[in-house]
Amino acid sequence: MESPTLREMLAAGVHFGHKRARWNPKMEEFIFATKNGVSIINLEKTKMMLDKALQAVTDEIKAGKNLVFVTSKRQAREIVKAAAESCGMPYVVEKWRGGTLTNYAVVSRNFKTLKSLNDQIASSDFAKISNIEQNKVKEKAAKLERIFGGLAELKKQPDILFLIGAHDEQIALKEAKNQGIKVVALVDTNADPREIDWPIPANDDATKSIKIIVDTFAKAIAEVKPKANSVNESN
Repeated sequence: MESPTLREMLAAGVHFGHKRARWNPKMEEFIFATKNGVSIINLEKTKMMLDKALQAVTDEIKAGKNLVFVTSKRQAREIVKAAAESCGMPYVVEKWRGGTLTNYAVVSRNFKTLKSLNDQIASSDFAKISNIEQNKVKEKAAKLERIFGGLAELKKQPDILFLIGAHDEQIALKEAKNQGIKVVALVDTNADPREIDWPIPANDDATKSIKIIVDTFAKAIAEVKPKANSVNESN
């Protein structure tokens, strides 16, 4: 399990925060300097917090826990989806739906509905119904896929949320805290790191910054997940 070097994070722009006018004073310990009115994140502290978060998350995955990648950022959607799929973890890459955690029993019914619709579409009998009915089923399935497709394989409430931008995912964060679910998150200079179990001070807007950190987690999870599964299967 290796995290990016300081040089690699520098090249990815992980150190670029928001304009000083938008800073959260609670992030002061992670800010190295201000340059041209922009807060510059201390990458040595980023690496320290990233390593801590990686260790904590992989320990949880080894213990059989699951993690959901979460982003509503348009520029991060494909990056996060690809990373989540590469390590076999669920994801949300649309606007977080209120109640996903706090009303999980009800929301999770959509996962079953989506599976049922997809099974219906794949069946040989689907061609026997009218085109109008086929289109209705396909449209409903497409809508549910867009909203809940990344969570369709989730068998129980998540154990950990990975927020790509703590400041931007407040609804998900509040629901996680309400349910006692652990949170790891990219925390830019406008966020409050105290709300996060494992905060990672980092630029949460630039695609290169998001990718280098998200891919690091995906690789680390993929490395330990098979071991976790083999342990669970043997019990």
